[in-house]
Amino acid sequence: MKFVDYVTVTVRSGKGGAGSVHFRREKFEPNGGPDGGDGGQGGSVILEADSHLYTLLDLRYNRHHFAKAGEPGGGSHKSGKAADDIILRAPLGTVVKDGTTGEILGEVVTQGERMVLAQGGRGGQGNAHYKSPTNQAPRYAQPGEAGEEREIVLELKLLADVGLVGFPNAGKSTLVSSLSAAKPKIADYPFTTLEPNLGMVSVGDWRSFVMADIPGLIEGASEGRGLGHQFLKHVERNAVLLFCVAADAEDPGARYATLLGELEAFSPHLLSKPRMVALTKMDIVGPELAAEWVAQARAGFPDDVEVMPVSAVARQGLDPLKERLWTFVEAEREAAEADADDFEV
Repeated sequence: MKFVDYVTVTVRSGKGGAGSVHFRREKFEPNGGPDGGDGGQGGSVILEADSHLYTLLDLRYNRHHFAKAGEPGGGSHKSGKAADDIILRAPLGTVVKDGTTGEILGEVVTQGERMVLAQGGRGGQGNAHYKSPTNQAPRYAQPGEAGEEREIVLELKLLADVGLVGFPNAGKSTLVSSLSAAKPKIADYPFTTLEPNLGMVSVGDWRSFVMADIPGLIEGASEGRGLGHQFLKHVERNAVLLFCVAADAEDPGARYATLLGELEAFSPHLLSKPRMVALTKMDIVGPELAAEWVAQARAGFPDDVEVMPVSAVARQGLDPLKERLWTFVEAEREAAEADADDFEV
């Protein structure tokens, strides 16, 4: 399935039904009073978060969503039927922007959360509402309220616990495929990964977290080079950042510093996220040189950065890596729950 994380749609809500101008006319009561009913509510266009979706692909090929108008009111105080709402389903983490101004209107991040994109027009009141001692036969009813039409931009930012950050061919896709059941495309040329891949990583004892394999960075990505912002916007939602640096890199510490600089240039907030380094492709080094190689690589990283050597191909160091990542994920989840409890109080 093709990954789609950006789409523009046009939405239009339905017009409210007109109120009725009607007078009661029955046998033995030829001069009955006003009994015009109200018009029905126009249909709204609503965005709903669906945890079973991972892409905006369904909306790419159907970009116009127009709700129907409400039915007009009738006599005998009969209200018109309200029009059905249109429900658009999108993945968790979808951000809604005004297509004209670029203003962020909101986002949906939890299962079933809804956001109204275009509010249906209210139905007009029938003439029964305007009866008074001085106007016993009103010949006026409200017209239905007009609907609204607008262009909406939907942008998906992945909701994952762990996001992989690294240059092309740093071993990110191989690592995800080894830690989870995900099957990303893997090859020995740059930019094999052109669209994000999600994998569910099981740690054991009912513990698991979601890992995102996102397209590789190049220097200057924060300025839009390469995949640029298409990559960086997905990093914003990850709770933990795992920097993947290949063990055969000429200067692993310098590559880490470059990656960190690109994140900071895009959003300084990203530097506040928990992060660690996976020294990948250790199978290339060989067991006899592994200890010396790791020691030299660690010397190039800041003292406060945790570096873990792994080999996804040889499946070495994966279990310790999962356990360490879990400690970060668990701490972030507990902090989020505490913030939610404080908010409710």
